[in-house]
Amino acid sequence: MRVTETKVPGAYVIEPDQLHDDRGSFFESMRTDVMENVLGHAFEVHQINYSVSRRNTLRGIHSVTNPPGQAKYVSCVRGALRDFVVDLRVGSPTFGRYDSNLLDAESGRAVYVPEGVGHGFLTLAEDSCICYVLSSTYVPGTQIDIDPLDPDLALPWGFTEPPLISAKDRGAPSLSACLSDGVLEHWPHLA
Repeated sequence: MRVTETKVPGAYVIEPDQLHDDRGSFFESMRTDVMENVLGHAFEVHQINYSVSRRNTLRGIHSVTNPPGQAKYVSCVRGALRDFVVDLRVGSPTFGRYDSNLLDAESGRAVYVPEGVGHGFLTLAEDSCICYVLSSTYVPGTQIDIDPLDPDLALPWGFTEPPLISAKDRGAPSLSACLSDGVLEHWPHLA
């Protein structure tokens, strides 16, 4: 597998090596030893979530306060999606910047999202299913939600019709409001 750092420091794209034969294909989706070598610390799994969405569903931008903090290993197990990571770490040289990748079931491509970095996606196919492997369990009241359509972020979602979006995400505050509220993690990011 190939691991490449994105434009957001500490966030990585993971491209698996696939083995193909007349039966189909096989690939390793995640190896904790590879991730530990890349990250410099262990990625401990505490929760795994799945999200199934209709085409043109926009979810995010989401993060978690620190504590408890939460890193994510994100992959698309069915369908396809345009995935975004957004640097929300105050003082980071890339604060407010993003990186985008196509995640689809066929490629097996995944994204590692470190603590303090926001995540969101737009589904490109019906019945798309995303898998989140998480470093911490859900703790009520620690979710950070940022308006995915915040004009200051200007994320190039690429939708051609209004996306399906939850009331919670539609009403989420802007990045500048979250910054003013003091809920964002500070750089340098500590594992």
